[in-house]
Amino acid sequence: MQYRYLGNSGLQLSEISLGSWLTYGNTTEKETAISIIRRAYELGINSFDTANVYALGEAELLVGEALRDFSRESYVLATKAFFPMGDGINDRGLSRKHVFEQVHASLKRLQVDYVDIFYCHRYDYQTPVQETLRTIDDLIRQGKILYAGVSEWTAAQITEALGVADKYLLDRIVVNQPPYNMLNRYIEKEVVPTCEKYGISQVVFSPLAQGMLTGKYQQNVPVPPDSRAADARTAPFLQRYFLEQNFRKVQQLKAIANELEVTLANLALAWVLAQPNITSAIIGATKLEQLNENVKAVDLVLAEEILNVIETILE
Repeated sequence: MQYRYLGNSGLQLSEISLGSWLTYGNTTEKETAISIIRRAYELGINSFDTANVYALGEAELLVGEALRDFSRESYVLATKAFFPMGDGINDRGLSRKHVFEQVHASLKRLQVDYVDIFYCHRYDYQTPVQETLRTIDDLIRQGKILYAGVSEWTAAQITEALGVADKYLLDRIVVNQPPYNMLNRYIEKEVVPTCEKYGISQVVFSPLAQGMLTGKYQQNVPVPPDSRAADARTAPFLQRYFLEQNFRKVQQLKAIANELEVTLANLALAWVLAQPNITSAIIGATKLEQLNENVKAVDLVLAEEILNVIETILE
């Protein structure tokens, strides 16, 4: 496993992180999920990502149980808050009340005294940024959060947060968590340049486009019955990629992977890790063989000519 610094901080994350969205606490059997998390740790993955809203707390409970036998200092644990966790009027958003309560609830579920990274899961248009950042700063000073991050914030929103933090001497954001893969590159235009300027890096999710970049799906062919595309709970997140031009790109990318004698998934992950401003790519494994195969991507270094050919295909 290889490791990279998180933004301009001194924290290092494994190039591959293990996430729990759409996988643990609901769609994957508990014993299987725990075995995957522990195997990831054995393979050198030190970065584990979850959120309070994933299976409404069940993912955090499972991740906490899986990691509790390992030294707390040996892994980096991230969670988030923003989305509704109940029916109450204050059970959502980034108000001081909600962030404060959800961080403590997450710590309890995860069975830890602190989380390494806390993400604002989305931008809250109803709460002043100063209120949210002040709350996070207070929790950092209390030792319950170590680093602040955001997820899917725009370049303008990130810039706003940095200005507020500097004005009021609050802890700065060091990481953004957006979706990013060969078929979804929206962050390249504004988010990445802004983050590079201010010392913020990307820890990206969906690097395999929810499985589209594994090559298992084919146009006008029924999806495999055991795949995410066949599960009503996860299918909507994947089907957005089921476009004619994407199927065409996948076929061309598979040809390159075959020439390199690697899987399409490893090619896709290696491509993400070769892009600027990327610290880590979050994978979501539901089988041990998926995990064992995906971590091989850290050893795949793509030559410049290969990257150029891929760019031609993607354009």
